[in-house]
Amino acid sequence: MTIDRRTQALLDLVGGHRRTQVDAILAGAREQAAALLAQARAEARQQVRELFAEERERAAAKLAAAQARLQTQRRLHQQRQASAWLALAWRRLPQALRERWNDPRGRRQWVEMALARAGEVLQPGRWQLVFAPDWPADERQALAQRLAAASGISADFSADENLEAGLRIVAEGNVVDATLAGLTADRNDIGARLLAEPEAAP
Repeated sequence: MTIDRRTQALLDLVGGHRRTQVDAILAGAREQAAALLAQARAEARQQVRELFAEERERAAAKLAAAQARLQTQRRLHQQRQASAWLALAWRRLPQALRERWNDPRGRRQWVEMALARAGEVLQPGRWQLVFAPDWPADERQALAQRLAAASGISADFSADENLEAGLRIVAEGNVVDATLAGLTADRNDIGARLLAEPEAAP
C-alpha cells in the first residue's frame, strides 16, 4: 500500500470516526433538545393552568364580593322600606284605634278582648272598669249585668277624661290595660307583629 493510500485510509478512518462522534453528539443534542422542549411545554402548560386557576379564583372572589354587596344593598333597602312602613303605620295606628273604639262593633270586640284577658289574670269579685268618656251608658249597663250573671263579677265604672279610647280593668291592685296608650306602649312588640303580617311585607 502506498503512502497516499495509507494517508487516504487514515483520513477516511478519522473522517468516519468524526462523523460517528458528530452523529452521536447531534443525536444527544437532539434528545436533550427534545427533552428540554417537552419540559418547557409541560412547564408552560402548568403555568397556563395555574394562571387560569388564579384567574378563576380572582373571578370567583370578585363575583362573591359583588353578590355580598348586592345582598347587603338588598337588606339595607328592605330595612329602609320596613322602617318607612312602620313609621307610616305608627302615624296611622292611633287614629285607626280611635275609629275602632268609636264604631259600636269595633268597640264591642275591643271590650270582649279586654274581658277575655282580664278573665285570664284577674280574680272574680269587684272589678273597676276605667273607660274613655264616650262609651255609651247602655253598653256599660248591659256589660255589668252580663258579668254579674255569668261570672259573679261586680263591675264599677268610672270615666277618665285623659283616655282617648279603650278601658282599663283593675282588681285587687292588678291591671289589664286595654286603653289606646296601653295597647300601643310596647312599640318593639307591635312593630314585630306588624312586620310579621304577610300583607304588611314592604
